[in-house]
Amino acid sequence: MLSGLLIYGLSALDLALDPTTALVILLTAETTQWLASRWVGCRFDPRSPLISALSLCLLLRTATPVWGMVAAVVAIGGKFVIRVRGKHVFNPANLGLVVTMVLTDAAWVSPGQWGTVMTVAVSLVLLGMLVTRRAERDDVTWAFLVAWATILGTRAWWLGDPLSIPLHQLQNGALLIFAFFMISDPKTTPDHRAGRVVYAVWVATLGAVLEFVFFVPAALIWALALSAPIVPLLDLWLPALRYRWPSFSSSSTRSTRSVMEAV
Repeated sequence: MLSGLLIYGLSALDLALDPTTALVILLTAETTQWLASRWVGCRFDPRSPLISALSLCLLLRTATPVWGMVAAVVAIGGKFVIRVRGKHVFNPANLGLVVTMVLTDAAWVSPGQWGTVMTVAVSLVLLGMLVTRRAERDDVTWAFLVAWATILGTRAWWLGDPLSIPLHQLQNGALLIFAFFMISDPKTTPDHRAGRVVYAVWVATLGAVLEFVFFVPAALIWALALSAPIVPLLDLWLPALRYRWPSFSSSSTRSTRSVMEAV
């Protein structure tokens, strides 16, 4: 799904992504995962860092490949270093984006880069529904989108704006990528469904405050990073079974699944 989105963005939308930077992000993410896997003594699986690297390619824009490398190292390394009760706290790609933007002005996220074309929005929703349903995290995505739509609609009503404005805002491609491919990460969301709904509403509310009160660019990216530390608290308040990646066949996937459970 992510590879398809990246190919579409480069071919149809002319995303400002240098092929060298994309290659650096991909190779750095895989290398960091390999080194960290050896460090903790678990089997290397290339799929997890590939997901994070593709997410960085979709959202991160930088003037130099060096900062793409930094983002990839932070994204993957954070999974192994920042953990609470065996569960990593931050969404890898989200952490890589935020830390890189803190360190330099030469890296940024452009929410408008994916446009607001209805066909793109519908395609993203359909692709995202397949992913979140399979990962059993469609609840957090829809809770976030309902909360965000409610905030946008209420704000438009308060300002006397026509309904077409919030509807246009909801078609933003970067928003839908965030909702279906970032906040829905099953390893960094609360274990309990009620906790995930609370978490989604909180992220939407904090994002609205950052965007409409403090005028922070890419506010939802920052809101997700700032909200990540409350996930362990929600897990304590509403305990539930820890997420495990679903197996696709028989015992042949058992060793890979145990690694994915760990990282």
